[in-house]
Amino acid sequence: MQIRKHMIFSGEVQGVGFRYRAFVYARELGLTGWVINLDDGRVEMEVQGEEEKMTCLKDRLRNSRWIEIHDIEEQSIPVIEEREFRIGN
Repeated sequence: MQIRKHMIFSGEVQGVGFRYRAFVYARELGLTGWVINLDDGRVEMEVQGEEEKMTCLKDRLRNSRWIEIHDIEEQSIPVIEEREFRIGN
């Protein structure tokens, strides 16, 4: 079943390849959505797909070198029509 989540990651998440890794992992897992850096040093993401694959994405990011996630604010949002995962600013 497809779900969509809005997430905000805090910690050591900018300048460490977070967006690129999120992009690669999401594509490998067949997830769609987007990821951007926020001005306050956090990273914002919307991701859509199967919940198990989203959990796998978060686990891969947590276990990536140089990335240190301290907190994830997460909420479910409506599913939309989209075909890919992309990196924003």
